[in-house]
Amino acid sequence: MKNLVAYITTGYLDKNFTIDLAHSLKEAGVDSLELGIPFSDPVADGPVIEAANLFALRNGFRISDLFEVSEKIAPVIDTLWMGYFNPFYHKGIDHFLNRAKELGVSGFIIPDLPHEEAAAYKEAFDEKDVALIEFVAPTDTPERIAKIVKDSKKFIYMVAYAGITGADRSESLEPIIETVREHTDTPLYIGFGVDEKTAKQKARGVDGVIVGSAFVRILLKENLTNSQKIDKISTLARSIKDQING
Repeated sequence: MKNLVAYITTGYLDKNFTIDLAHSLKEAGVDSLELGIPFSDPVADGPVIEAANLFALRNGFRISDLFEVSEKIAPVIDTLWMGYFNPFYHKGIDHFLNRAKELGVSGFIIPDLPHEEAAAYKEAFDEKDVALIEFVAPTDTPERIAKIVKDSKKFIYMVAYAGITGADRSESLEPIIETVREHTDTPLYIGFGVDEKTAKQKARGVDGVIVGSAFVRILLKENLTNSQKIDKISTLARSIKDQING
């Protein structure tokens, strides 16, 4: 059974909406949930997720909101925090790790923290038994991939192409998949550009998919009520889960 990881922006539209959506996604078959930490310069994300980030920030998002939402959903669905390094650095990695352990958050995804720099925090993550998700990309050499995946935990995030999330692009990933499989048994998930049109094809040869922009795009639709947004996103999640396991 291939897994589905869903990304949503914490605090969009507000905390209660995020909690309701998370519970609905669990019921729709989502295996893990990335709670996105709104940031003003999300360099790896496209305009869809960037717009949701900016809305949440303008709406008064605070890191305490992340903790409050996580307390409500982590007991229900496997929860990860996805964010850029600045907020983690500003408040301290140890602060986030302590709260993650208290709340039951299983991992962090920090796309602008390179593997080499992340090594400085490995011991702290291991002590708390919280995973720091590793990334591999088409631009990585086989030698670098071997180093990255050696001590990987939970799953490896394979970037489908060089660029930003939400773009409609594709690259040959078979060499990366083969290299990863040679060096680790850690599950390999693919992200970037995964939606209802591409999920089945992108899921070939990997253990799961990560979907973000396709869900957030629905969040941004101003002509839908909150309940309609939750229904449509959950229906899409259920469809993608069926496709990658069909």
